[in-house]
Amino acid sequence: MSTNLTAGVSQHTKHAQIARPHLGEFGRHELAILGAPCGKIKDLVTRLLPHLAPRLSVAYVDADHAAGDDAAGGGAGGASPIMLAGAAAELTDKITFRRVDQQTILDPFSQKELLAQQSLVLVNGNHFRARQQLIILDPAKPLDRKLDRLTDVRAILLPEGITEIPDYLRAHLPQIDQLPVLALADTAAIAAFVQQWWQESRPPLRGLVLAGGFSQRMQTDKGRLHYHGLEQRQYAAQLLAEVCTDVLVSCRPEQAAELPAGLTPLPDWFLGLGPMGGILSALQLDPNSAWLVVACDLPFLSTASLRHLVQHRDASKVATAFQSPANEFPEPLITIWEPRGYGVLLRFLSLGYSCPRKALINSDIELLAPPKPEELRNVNTPQEREAAERELKA
Repeated sequence: MSTNLTAGVSQHTKHAQIARPHLGEFGRHELAILGAPCGKIKDLVTRLLPHLAPRLSVAYVDADHAAGDDAAGGGAGGASPIMLAGAAAELTDKITFRRVDQQTILDPFSQKELLAQQSLVLVNGNHFRARQQLIILDPAKPLDRKLDRLTDVRAILLPEGITEIPDYLRAHLPQIDQLPVLALADTAAIAAFVQQWWQESRPPLRGLVLAGGFSQRMQTDKGRLHYHGLEQRQYAAQLLAEVCTDVLVSCRPEQAAELPAGLTPLPDWFLGLGPMGGILSALQLDPNSAWLVVACDLPFLSTASLRHLVQHRDASKVATAFQSPANEFPEPLITIWEPRGYGVLLRFLSLGYSCPRKALINSDIELLAPPKPEELRNVNTPQEREAAERELKA
């Protein structure tokens, strides 16, 4: 995996060359369903949701035929009297949910932002495109005029009585015989396929040691302390290397040259924000990976605890975190931040908050009880350091 940290601003381009999230038309994980009348597609999604929703946060994208026909005939097109009177937006508390209607055009950027917190988007492919597709071979809605939408077909769904694949599809999809074929009526099998596809598509896991603090309470750099015969930032990197594809060390720009051999620095690009700056810098470098973040002031932490966190990772959430032994809140500096966390942290930053714990408390996360709570103990002062050294030697 590339760790080129110099691909920031090119002298030959107008804008910074930053990595972009791998998003489709609506989200990171999206499936268009096409090849059948819209009613059958919506019926399939309705059947799938009870199987998918307990595990995944699912959005559905469709068009409203009745509203369109009504508007074409001079009607309101589904708009409320308030919207017709000129309101730019209307928020309606429906008691069990809230709905927002807007007059503004939903551009491609806005629709991705609107659905950013969903772990899966199912799309009516008769009206909209999506990066990957499920196709239904329904004679009532043949696909011969929509072949350009079949860019990455993942499975074929057969209605009852249909057994043959049309020749035009075989010509367009040479690999079609290798695709899974499922009965359209077998809801459980289709849901299991979607869940497996989603699981196999989850982002890889990279490691990040947070070592860029000023260590004001310790009065010396906490990352350079020795509890285990080597610098603590080296020790944390070794722990992460056991469970991550690679490990970077978050640091201030002036610290990068002084890191011990074998450590890869990631200088903070978001300055003056404390730990949030390091996390955001990692997500900016690679917004398509999840990042397991570990602070450098945790001398009691073990690989076993990190393995527990990774084994119970829920990639459908914003993050997977341990509950702090001191209270009911999540511990933000021993946390797996999923790619969705990038937008969440930026949103909190735009509201004037630089606390990653506050972002976790107010987001959809997986919160775990630590197997050994004592391993989450921070060491921040000379007195705590002396006590930790005595305990580790005992």
